[in-house]
Amino acid sequence: MKDIQPNGTGGSGATDQIDDRWNDKYPYLGTEPIPLEPYISREYFELERDRIFRNVWLNVGRIEQIPNPGDYFVHELPVCHTSVVVVRGKEGKVHAFHNMCSHRGNKVVWDNGGSCQNFTCKFHGWSYGLDGTLKFVPDEESFFGLQKEKLGLTPIAVDTWAGFIFIHLDPNPAETLNEYLAEVVPGLEGYPFSEASATRFCWRTEIKANWKVAQDAFQEGYHFPVRHKESAASAFTSETNPYCHFLSLDVYKRHRRTSSYGNLGYRPTAVEGLAHEFGSSVVVDRGLSMEDLPAGVNPTRRQDWSIDVFWIFPNFSVFPTNGTYLTHHFWPITEDRTIWETHTYFPRAKDAGQRFSQEYSKVLLRDILMEDGTTLEHMQEVLASGAKTHMQLQHQEICVRHAYKVVEDYVGHYDGS
Repeated sequence: MKDIQPNGTGGSGATDQIDDRWNDKYPYLGTEPIPLEPYISREYFELERDRIFRNVWLNVGRIEQIPNPGDYFVHELPVCHTSVVVVRGKEGKVHAFHNMCSHRGNKVVWDNGGSCQNFTCKFHGWSYGLDGTLKFVPDEESFFGLQKEKLGLTPIAVDTWAGFIFIHLDPNPAETLNEYLAEVVPGLEGYPFSEASATRFCWRTEIKANWKVAQDAFQEGYHFPVRHKESAASAFTSETNPYCHFLSLDVYKRHRRTSSYGNLGYRPTAVEGLAHEFGSSVVVDRGLSMEDLPAGVNPTRRQDWSIDVFWIFPNFSVFPTNGTYLTHHFWPITEDRTIWETHTYFPRAKDAGQRFSQEYSKVLLRDILMEDGTTLEHMQEVLASGAKTHMQLQHQEICVRHAYKVVEDYVGHYDGS
């Protein structure tokens, strides 16, 4: 047992202890080193493409992006060699389609999003309704027995949970979205995602790293006192918890959840203090009361808590705090290239002070993420050298170990399947 004392009165008193020997809690995950091959192998990446990303539910956005009939956005999905259009139909239903014309295969929608009444291909003018049906073909009489009712946009399975839009490339997936998310839904049930999604800031970049290298960096706090020493480490570490040990942790069949420590004795800079006075930031939250949080968010109800992370397999994570939240997506391109998207969400600002606080938080988060991104690219550069074949993991990195196992369970590379 590791004795971690809160810097103040904890939810269960100042003598709270946490059992942070997580591998003891989940002995089936083992303690052996993890092979590095899945981070550099083209063969392994192709198996991930076919056996994971083509066969699971993938989050592509939120309903606030398409509030009205005719609103749409395009999500490029290079890992599956496709482009996806997500649109709200005239009846209010959310639809998803492959962004591909039935005529000669051109991409129908070329922009990132907007609002329209029909989608018209810019190559020959074939036009599709918001429900994907083929509405108009120029010079239709010159075709040979054209059956327009069978030539609509190719549908993609789509469903929503708590305002998050998920797609499945199999039009008839073996399990529903609710079944897929059954492990994490109870823990997040009731979190005010809609209220907290009024304001959204986004970052999107391509990094020269494997998608799992990028994702793994956010599944442990062990790097915080070193990599984020100048930016945010003192808000998430203290003399009693110098290595940012988790307060609680659960791993499931596919997904994971962690609760992170927050230093109650943290003293912000003058500018930070001004931002904190008016609203939430990356390191201080002034939103929901502890009693208003869902049971699965900060389940220990400790006061020395900062943020939870729900890792939804394969590449999506939600970071709820007590008033704001952020998300990460890591979209594979190749075995050493990844599109990294981060979205941070806030309630609608009620005054200029809250708006300033949100802007400050956005910039602080950007700086923290840039510290991570540089590290990831340096790591990928040397992984392919073969100088090392395995990574060494400790208790606080058990989510990395679990993520490796779940990926391998789908891929089956090492069992020869």
